[in-house]
Amino acid sequence: MKIAILSCFYPYRGGISQFNACLYGELSKTHIVRAFNFKRQYPEFLFPGKTQYVTDDDEAVPVESTSLLDTANPFTYHSTYKAIRDWKPDVLIVRYWMSYFAPSLGYITRRMKKHCKVISILDNVIPHEQHFFDTPLTRYFLKGSTGSVTLCEAVSKDLLRIDPDAEYAVIQHPLYSHFGEKKSRAEAEKKLGLASGKKNILFFGLIRTYKGLDILLEAFGRLPDEYQLIIAGEPYGSFDKYQEIIDRLPGKDRIVMDLKYIKDSEVTDYFSAADLAVLPYRSATQSGISSVSYHFEVPMIVTDVGGLKETIGDRGTGLVAEEGTPEAIHNEILRFFSNPSIKEGCIEAIRKEKERLSWKNFAQMLTDFIRQL
Repeated sequence: MKIAILSCFYPYRGGISQFNACLYGELSKTHIVRAFNFKRQYPEFLFPGKTQYVTDDDEAVPVESTSLLDTANPFTYHSTYKAIRDWKPDVLIVRYWMSYFAPSLGYITRRMKKHCKVISILDNVIPHEQHFFDTPLTRYFLKGSTGSVTLCEAVSKDLLRIDPDAEYAVIQHPLYSHFGEKKSRAEAEKKLGLASGKKNILFFGLIRTYKGLDILLEAFGRLPDEYQLIIAGEPYGSFDKYQEIIDRLPGKDRIVMDLKYIKDSEVTDYFSAADLAVLPYRSATQSGISSVSYHFEVPMIVTDVGGLKETIGDRGTGLVAEEGTPEAIHNEILRFFSNPSIKEGCIEAIRKEKERLSWKNFAQMLTDFIRQL
């Protein structure tokens, strides 16, 4: 098949771009694939982080792409559509994760649907931080899809609420495997300046309100001295409210922070040092962080929101806190460390998932779905 992918690729950074690069690489092994990139993904004033782009010291692998779409410039919508149409793909794959992209991507997909199959990979149908316009904009975008792929059942339910007749497939998020091998714990702790002999808890990734770092901080404050918390990721917005919590915690000297975008080469240090990753989300669909945890065989504690229980708790790769409260997170952390067999069982389950959640399997299931439409 000739497959066009319209989304963010290098030089954009982050989980969406990493996913797209992995998918592009896998599909290219057996198909003719072309990447169509954003010329501008967001206007700078809408982007809450420091930069949307890879920096000189990042190790992101370049993907050859054609940069055409400026989401803030409607004049580029038609030119992008024409470029994709003129390449004459058999299928166009588009990533969708927030309603901001609905006008630009919807303009293109609704027109491309007349020429080829259009597949939307839906990270979210309704974003974590909701607005009154999310549903109508998403409905507009979905009209351009021949079929949709969701990464968990929770997103499928959101999809069917908006479009009960949608053609869709659930294909779980594959594992990120480009971060290299796990290091020895001692080496990682030395690199990060961590005290040795502690029970290391990791909060990793972009720091946003819905991800519940404040919940974890309150839970950590109740833990005894043998616990250590590692916070690694770039704050989207002010970190002040979290710092205020940290400043009053009795165990603040056992919190190690690296508040920046974590380069690919640095990811291995954090997961090699961690006993446990905690995802105390207030809302969620699925999480790319869980895929990184799987790669490094680090068990997780998650809250019972979105698809986290389905993809982690039901698979036995971690524990589920039934409530997103400090008490519930605190209790699950204590339970995890209370019996070595819990950690051993989670790691055994993770190893089984690693065999199932390969990019080869994802690409095969995706192309099977495309062919059946």
